[in-house]
Amino acid sequence: MTTVLVLNGPNLGMLGAREPEIYGSATLADVEAVCKQTAAGLGLEIDLRQTDDEAELIGWVHEAFERRLPVVLNPAAFTHYSYALRDALAMRTAPLVEVHLTNPAARESFRHVSVVAGVADGTVAGFGLQSYDLALRAIARLLAA
Repeated sequence: MTTVLVLNGPNLGMLGAREPEIYGSATLADVEAVCKQTAAGLGLEIDLRQTDDEAELIGWVHEAFERRLPVVLNPAAFTHYSYALRDALAMRTAPLVEVHLTNPAARESFRHVSVVAGVADGTVAGFGLQSYDLALRAIARLLAA
């Protein structure tokens, strides 16, 4: 069974409490439940992780590179400025889908640019928890191709 790393960046551990008017009431545990359910239906296994630390996230990306693991990544704030994360992702050896709960293009102007989008297979944004479901479905199709 293929393992997919589902990596989540800063402040996503606070989902449910953090700006619920923007991010909703779902928690990271709810994200994990959706991912596990979707993955099981696709014959995949997930390893969901969250960190507020850029270096730790990059270390996980290096692990994905070395193990040739597909990645669903919500880089959160790192989306907009982490060139170190972008450079690590450029080494990828398996499918990569960027994911966001909200639609960054419909939010503040500083959120309109993703420095990681250019090295991802695609981006799913704006569908809340369903964004993760769609991203895992995209990973499954990329693996099958």
